[in-house]
Amino acid sequence: MLLLMPLAGLLAGFARAQSARRLSSAGMPAEMPALRTLRTRLFAIVPFWGRVLAIMLVIFALARPQKASRGEVPPAEGIDIMLALDTSYSMAAEDFHPYNRLEAAKKAAADFVKRRKNDRIGLTVFGGAALLACPLTLDYQSVLEMLETSALNMTRADGTAIGDAIVTAVNHLRESKAKSKAIVLLTDGRSNTGLVTDLNLAAKTAQAYDIKIYTIGTAGKGRAQISTGDPMQPVIFIDEDLDEPALREIAGLTGGEFYRAKNYAELNNIYAKIDSLERTRFNAKTFTNYSDLYLYFLAPALALLALLLLLERTYFRTVP
Repeated sequence: MLLLMPLAGLLAGFARAQSARRLSSAGMPAEMPALRTLRTRLFAIVPFWGRVLAIMLVIFALARPQKASRGEVPPAEGIDIMLALDTSYSMAAEDFHPYNRLEAAKKAAADFVKRRKNDRIGLTVFGGAALLACPLTLDYQSVLEMLETSALNMTRADGTAIGDAIVTAVNHLRESKAKSKAIVLLTDGRSNTGLVTDLNLAAKTAQAYDIKIYTIGTAGKGRAQISTGDPMQPVIFIDEDLDEPALREIAGLTGGEFYRAKNYAELNNIYAKIDSLERTRFNAKTFTNYSDLYLYFLAPALALLALLLLLERTYFRTVP
């Protein structure tokens, strides 16, 4: 299109010649600039250069100029994670100062969720039974709200059903197409009830679907205190009952890790470590957007031509 620029010069020359002829026909020779009025001088200049400029703008518009802008799609994590949280009565033990075990677990898990990006996260809670509290989702606010509302004995079944918790979490991860799948299971006890009592079988089920299980034992050493709120017996004590060997075996069978936390600081560090381990990054993708700029030339050209037409029919109409 830029090859049409010489044509603009030819058309401009023609316009200038026409302007000169109009001056001559009006009785004002083009060679006598001193005798021209201001209107006559403008009549000789404005139409000529106005048309030249308009033609140039149209040619630039026809060339379809574009502006290129580069962008980048941020790398995604591509991981599906199911949190499995023990809400049995023993999680009320107050050996994770200033929290009890459940409060500490909820707070550390919430911090873990807030650190994740582009990963789907879900929540399973368990006691004597297991239930899905929140399906896998990118809506982290929903996960955080369900964590916040998780309460002691919310499954309304006594005991600790670790096998049920694993199978429930696996059931909601098995159809996942994510690059990596993981369960983060937290408990302070041992499996003593539920429909799935064989923990090895539960772990092998997870392994069959390529799901890692990270197990976290939350129990201090020795006895722990629980406040009952009963004036007749305001405090009771429970003995440590963490089945560490079973939790280690579950993690080992699935390619995960076992961790033990004896206080809140250790628990928070464990979640931070799992956060750093369970990350599978993809390379960022770049793209280029092109935006047309022809309107920036065409609009002024049309406006200029309209103005010239208006001037010729009004201001320049009575040129002497």
